[in-house]
Amino acid sequence: MSDLHLFSVVSTVVAALAIALGVFFPARAMGQAIAAALEALARQPEAEKPISRTLFIGLAMIESLSIYCLVIALIILFRNPLLEYFLK
Repeated sequence: MSDLHLFSVVSTVVAALAIALGVFFPARAMGQAIAAALEALARQPEAEKPISRTLFIGLAMIESLSIYCLVIALIILFRNPLLEYFLK
């Protein structure tokens, strides 16, 4: 196995791990946020609008973390900046 092939395999594995962890932890946080919002709605049904508005803003922030992980994984897969140094 050549060094370039090994580098490509390691980059692919790192990208897969980045996507896996970058999806798992935000998904878990989203579940906890939704559960907390449902508990708050059960306690105070009259505060539905502020709770849901805050929930949606928080979910958007959490979702942006997984999108950032996806972007970094795609950069690793398709335009790896370390590959230029490796080919020299």
